[in-house]
Amino acid sequence: MDTSLRLANESDVDAISEIYNHYVLSSTCTFHLDPETRDDRLAWFRAHDDRHPVTVYCDDGTVVAWASLTQWHPRPAYSGTAEISVYIDHRWHRRGIGRKLVMDLIQRAKALGFHVLIGGVCTEQQASMALHHSLGFVEVARFTEVGRKFDRWLDVAYFQLTLGKDDSRS
Repeated sequence: MDTSLRLANESDVDAISEIYNHYVLSSTCTFHLDPETRDDRLAWFRAHDDRHPVTVYCDDGTVVAWASLTQWHPRPAYSGTAEISVYIDHRWHRRGIGRKLVMDLIQRAKALGFHVLIGGVCTEQQASMALHHSLGFVEVARFTEVGRKFDRWLDVAYFQLTLGKDDSRS
């Protein structure tokens, strides 16, 4: 098996969108209710930059998963914080791809000078919650019944990973 993890490019947008839209229609791992169009996903991709990369995991050249660092909040004081997202083609679960993608995001975030990573997870997504915990993320907040999908109210847990100590205040 020839696998690779690399920065995404615009030619990956259709595969990224296909993976994501599967979960829009079938899962609580995203709270989007309607599938995104190619134009929606292309705009999302173009909103990412060198400091907020999108990566893909490929098998024999086919994108089977993607991940991203996204601006967590637009105010400049939050520029040291990014939100992570990881989505794996549902046919490729339980192969360690999510762990590889998150570990890669952590390394990229450190190299880019981020101080904190944030991840929001629907509490029904036990595998995602366990992955965050196993990689050192700490649950810092839990909001109950903040999203509604598939005719039920859903809870969201927020996880935080502090990447390094800021010694600029010492």
